[in-house]
Amino acid sequence: MNVLFISRELIAADLAYQLKKEGCDVKLYIENACDRDCFNGMVRKTNDWRKDLKWVKKDGLIIFDDTGYGEIQDALRKKGYMVIGGSGDGDKLELNRKYGQNVLKKCGVKIDNDFKTKSFTVNSAISFIKGCKSKWVLKNENHDESLTYVGNKDDGSDVISILENYKIRFGGSYRIALQQRVFGIEIAIGRFFNGKDWVGPLVFNVEHKHFCNDNVGPMGGETGTLMWYEKNENKRLFMETLAKLKPQLQKSNYRGYIDINCIVADKDTIYPMEMTSRFGSSTNETQSEIQESSWRDFLFSVAKGEDYNLKYKKGYGINVALTVPPFPYVTSDKNLGQKGVNIFFDKTLSQEEFSHIHFEEVQVKMKNKIACYNIASSTGYVLYITECRKTIHEARAKIYKIIEKIIIPKMFYRTDIGLNFMKNNYKLLKKWGWI
Repeated sequence: MNVLFISRELIAADLAYQLKKEGCDVKLYIENACDRDCFNGMVRKTNDWRKDLKWVKKDGLIIFDDTGYGEIQDALRKKGYMVIGGSGDGDKLELNRKYGQNVLKKCGVKIDNDFKTKSFTVNSAISFIKGCKSKWVLKNENHDESLTYVGNKDDGSDVISILENYKIRFGGSYRIALQQRVFGIEIAIGRFFNGKDWVGPLVFNVEHKHFCNDNVGPMGGETGTLMWYEKNENKRLFMETLAKLKPQLQKSNYRGYIDINCIVADKDTIYPMEMTSRFGSSTNETQSEIQESSWRDFLFSVAKGEDYNLKYKKGYGINVALTVPPFPYVTSDKNLGQKGVNIFFDKTLSQEEFSHIHFEEVQVKMKNKIACYNIASSTGYVLYITECRKTIHEARAKIYKIIEKIIIPKMFYRTDIGLNFMKNNYKLLKKWGWI
């Protein structure tokens, strides 16, 4: 099968590599110029994906791994192409947080009236917080999680301080989102949709966004993930949130993965915070670990609007991101990056262990007929290590043994992925009846 894979910033570009390993003929387009060396020597590239529509044809598969392409996907589907990744309305659900919250309400999802999501310029946000003192969460209206800040001061003065800094850096007209801070257990519920109905099992996932252990430090996208699949779709977390979106997704002919990140406060209260209407990082890499069925057959069925009996491992998947400076910050200063630095794998690393490694900012160069891996961009998201076992404890033990056999100069990673959920949050969510 021919697969044309379009990526803006490598959110799920490892999927292109997985599809190649499954026997697909893959062409990868990377929009961001600074990332275009990534996956060199691993996946065939294209500089103009539109010209390659003649190559992929209408019996091949076109994959978009990011938002911003929704209207293009809608148009391609109308022309008869097999496309997976989202829709025009799907883009709005994620990128326009206020719109997303309104859609959830219209679909019957209960949202507390005190839980507010508002879009502002930096200047108007400062004025708003001064007049509406509370703890607020500051979010950027794109994928740059390093700009997210979770407020701790009751009068919002710490958020105002951050906004004053953003005013200097980006200007007073820079757009951000404010969300009322709520407390509880953060957990996301996701599933694939084929334009008509849900496909495959429920996907429970716990994101780890902070830079350091115990949720200390700045946000950095996802530094790790805990995930498991569930066949029983009557689970309360799904039924009271994501399941209610079905009519909206049918209306927009949405075809791809979507999830809702929630905060569960107690047995009666849940706050659906935001939607991710695309493939996710490190969600996708963790899914590659858990799924036993091929991505090729599964995604083609979703794109065609068909059902599919997805086979998967029973247990818990763990994903740990291995990163280098300037992560978690996004900067145009190339002097802070580590492009060209080698990645070293210990000789004791087995082929089975190597299969648990997933790549992002990596390329392969042959030296004396030996594959040499090195960093190929400057964001700092290098690769991910995944493992799936019957228990969280077993998965953690296996994954960190693999990491011990990898050396990337200046590498850092969290050592507590899944730990708090295993010790505390699982019991509470089970007791409250959400999972």
